[in-house]
Amino acid sequence: MKQMMKFLLAGVAVLCFGCTRKNTIDIPVFIQNGYGPFSRMMGGIAPDWEDENNPWRKTYLQVSGIPDDWTDAKKGDICINMYQMTYQNYLLGKISRERYEELQKSWGWIPDTLSLSKTPLKCQIAFAFGKDAAGETKMVVDANNNLDFSDDAIFTPLSVKGGVSDSLMLNNLIPVTYERLSNDRIVQEQTALFIVYRQAYNMWMSNFSQHIGAKFKGKEFAISGRFMDLSYDRTELLLMDDSLKGSKKASMDKVITENEYLMLDGKVYLYKGVNMNRNVMMLEEMNLPKNQLYSTQIGFKAIPFEGNDFKSKNSISLDKYKGKYLLIDFWAVWCGPCIQELPHLKTMYEKLDTSKIDIIGFVGDSPPDALEKTIDQYGITWMQILADETNGIKQKYKTYGYPATFLIDPEGIIIAKNLRGKELENKINKLIAE
Repeated sequence: MKQMMKFLLAGVAVLCFGCTRKNTIDIPVFIQNGYGPFSRMMGGIAPDWEDENNPWRKTYLQVSGIPDDWTDAKKGDICINMYQMTYQNYLLGKISRERYEELQKSWGWIPDTLSLSKTPLKCQIAFAFGKDAAGETKMVVDANNNLDFSDDAIFTPLSVKGGVSDSLMLNNLIPVTYERLSNDRIVQEQTALFIVYRQAYNMWMSNFSQHIGAKFKGKEFAISGRFMDLSYDRTELLLMDDSLKGSKKASMDKVITENEYLMLDGKVYLYKGVNMNRNVMMLEEMNLPKNQLYSTQIGFKAIPFEGNDFKSKNSISLDKYKGKYLLIDFWAVWCGPCIQELPHLKTMYEKLDTSKIDIIGFVGDSPPDALEKTIDQYGITWMQILADETNGIKQKYKTYGYPATFLIDPEGIIIAKNLRGKELENKINKLIAE
């Protein structure tokens, strides 16, 4: 469930610049259109599923104005802020308490009620599609968010076989209106929505062409919410240096995620994310030097972990691999790219001198029986740990997507991230040859 007109709001001011609140430095943020220096992502969207057992059924928008001459017409909505939508529908009785608590647990979400509106907000964008009289697929988006399609433009939606470039997105944006909470007031905003039908995946996908910016100590920063919604939860931060000028995209090793560290003017700051109600990004100046801090970032000490090998049940910890290189690979049994990588990893592992370098797989969001079947099917012989609530490894390493890899040196320092395929093999061969 998840160029254009000028934005109504180019920037947001707060009362206190750089003030410290509970050891946190609050830095004003301002909304920016476009994808900025980030690799943009898209999320799947689908029409309403009217099964009476669907727990989301009561949250669907009730709209009018779908053209009478359309056949096979379907409607749905795209969520701008999943947390706000869930919270307000719980208060309205459209989501049960049991379901609300289940969602908190599965999302790892502790609702910040000070940043959520008790008054329902327009935080969903309705859409509909169907066949016109000529049999062609048409679509309409409730751009002004009045739950009536009759005053919105009907268009032929994009449908692509291959990839989707930034230029294709930027040339096919739909200005849409929504509401959010800002300094405890409900404000109306405008953003840009992109929708496409991906033939390769047989599904509709979308994103929002918006990120936010900030300035601190004479430096400029860009912040992404990963574009699939505008909740700005689990954001990514970039220091805008000369290498990112123009339309250049940042490499992943420059991206700082929440609870990772920023080095600035010889000081270390913890990036604590964004609060869009208070319109600030939050930093905390650290007292410890970099070499005493643990993180998932390149150049920092890898976060310690403990677990048990899935097959042998033998205890595994990061300490046991000190003195040699270690690749930790986060994957899931349902992840297509992860499965495609397994034969390559198997071939590479068979050639490794495990006294110098080893591999551990961390398998998240996967049933034990499915993992056992996959291990046997692909002949996986390196250690596998089922990442669960007991060991908390997925949470420690903040892996919200798969695959994700971390290459750790003999001193326990992360030296590379997200290497796969030939790039990973070349890196490992180079390390062994040194």
